Amino acid sequence: MYDICCVGHITLDKVVTPKATVYMAGGTSFYFSNAISNMDLSYTLVTALAEKDKDIVEELRSKGIEVIALPSVYTVYFENIYTRDQDHRVQRVSQKADPFTADQLLAVDARIFHLGPLLADDIPWELIRPLSEKGIVSLDVQGYLREVRNKNVHAIDWPAKKEALRHVHVLKANESEMMVLTGENDVRKGARILFEWGVKEVVITLGSKGSVIYNGRNFYIIPAYSPTTSVVDATGCGDTYMAGYLYCRAKGKGLQESGEFAAAMATLKIESSGPFTGTEDDVMALLANNKRRVFLEV
Repeated sequence: MYDICCVGHITLDKVVTPKATVYMAGGTSFYFSNAISNMDLSYTLVTALAEKDKDIVEELRSKGIEVIALPSVYTVYFENIYTRDQDHRVQRVSQKADPFTADQLLAVDARIFHLGPLLADDIPWELIRPLSEKGIVSLDVQGYLREVRNKNVHAIDWPAKKEALRHVHVLKANESEMMVLTGENDVRKGARILFEWGVKEVVITLGSKGSVIYNGRNFYIIPAYSPTTSVVDATGCGDTYMAGYLYCRAKGKGLQESGEFAAAMATLKIESSGPFTGTEDDVMALLANNKRRVFLEV
């Protein structure tokens, strides 16, 4: 029995920022796994990629990360093109991996399953309910809201959202994803709708403005922490945030404390390209020393 199991495809990424173009591994599963690898819990990753790209998995294993690597004809290939402020990006997809199946996922036992679909058909939504009967389901909704047309990624609604979200305990969405799901651009109204649909902990990330967590009773306003150096690459910040958040929740921490820890992890990650490689002590040091925080009014 694992404390946390992340499910999602590792990708091959081309990241274009105003400062540089970088080629690297990526995807929710990659950033989440690296961020949580130095934390004190039992963890496994379930992913799928082409045989020729298995060196990515071996690199993760060399860091002590347990990986269940399933075969796929192709590995997902993404292009992430960022604007100057790093809060917005354009995405392209040139190849897709095989979707996960019930037999593959239901063989794993975990207290928390964090699902990181990158595209709408990565993880069939019908698997959410049986996974919720095995453990708590956490979902980064982004993939269910993406459609690839002529290799360009377009935002779409999720037809099965109301049925699927009844079985999701923790939902992570950014501001634009919340708007697509609910039709609301007001954070409080959007979070309330998602809670009404069955989500127990609604996590709305707002980039450099911070984040909001709603549990049906209270809104927890989480500040963004200012980087101590410069903003280098925002790719994987949301995944790093969720690694910190779920780590704290798995340890029994409250929503405010978990959100602030998650935000600090994301801040440390944004200061360099590639995944977060720090420790819990690094995060706690930033929380103790960083006085510059951006508070959101909602």
